[in-house]
Amino acid sequence: MSATEAFLTPEEERDIVEAISQAEQNTSGEIRVHIENHTEKPPLERAQEVFHSLGMDKTAIRNGVLFYVGVSDHTFAIIGDEGIDKAVEIDFWDCTKDLVISHFKNKQFKDGLVAGILRAGERLQQYFPFQDDDANELSNEISKG
Repeated sequence: MSATEAFLTPEEERDIVEAISQAEQNTSGEIRVHIENHTEKPPLERAQEVFHSLGMDKTAIRNGVLFYVGVSDHTFAIIGDEGIDKAVEIDFWDCTKDLVISHFKNKQFKDGLVAGILRAGERLQQYFPFQDDDANELSNEISKG
């Protein structure tokens, strides 16, 4: 079993996907989680690549959020598209990242991701409330590299 596969159990993955669905119920924002084993690139740079490769920069109002985890590298990054960055307070991503990392330090990977996803969803609801005609533009499934 690879480090990526061992990072979360199938049940934990389902809990994370459920958290994404729950977070997106109240916002037009789109949240994804990407887990990979290793990259030579800095985590933010790699997260940007993944963001684009997943088509997250193609949402109608540019309100996608990516939670990126490098398992073997012990790296983590959160990035949001330009629509979000223009709306949220400057320290929003750092505060959310700190919340996730506080769980990661205790090997509570699922709990950290769920807490971060729900926090992001709450904030996105303020700036990007759910609209009746909203479509789920991106898959809620965890992607793996």
